[in-house]
Amino acid sequence: MSKYVKNLLTDQLKQKLDGVDDALVVDVVGMDALATTMMRRRFREKNISVMVIKNSMAQRATEGTPLAPAFEGLEGSAAVVWGAEDVVTLAKEVVSLIDNQDFEGFRSICGVMEGERLSEDEVTAVSKWPSRSEMFSILVGQILGPGATLAGQLIGPGGTLAGQIKKQSG
Repeated sequence: MSKYVKNLLTDQLKQKLDGVDDALVVDVVGMDALATTMMRRRFREKNISVMVIKNSMAQRATEGTPLAPAFEGLEGSAAVVWGAEDVVTLAKEVVSLIDNQDFEGFRSICGVMEGERLSEDEVTAVSKWPSRSEMFSILVGQILGPGATLAGQLIGPGGTLAGQIKKQSG
């Protein structure tokens, strides 16, 4: 491939990954065409992008970006996966595919979160964290919980008293 074509492809890759801070690198070698199509469809439904790329080209395209640590020291080709609501949701989806027998040959290699490289084991650990929406629901529950308890404590004695008065007058 000529240097001109490599530069064009690198520029296109830079544009696609512009603004992406968190991504995972996965291995799709060994997956058959049906499994690859099912994987891409499943990712598309969850607003996750996937692109198979040569690592040397990815290193050039991500140089100086938060994604650069993900491609340091990698050889051959791999697929970069990004998108979803947050990196936790992305990791959960990747780990669910690893455990699924329909996607034999799919495995996580590494990732990058907030500019820090994640190993394969760390990607699995991140997948066990609560996602952004789960964290919001936990937070809202913690904020509303004491208020609901207080309201119940204030209403409880009044309801008991009203019931006793109704019983006495009836």
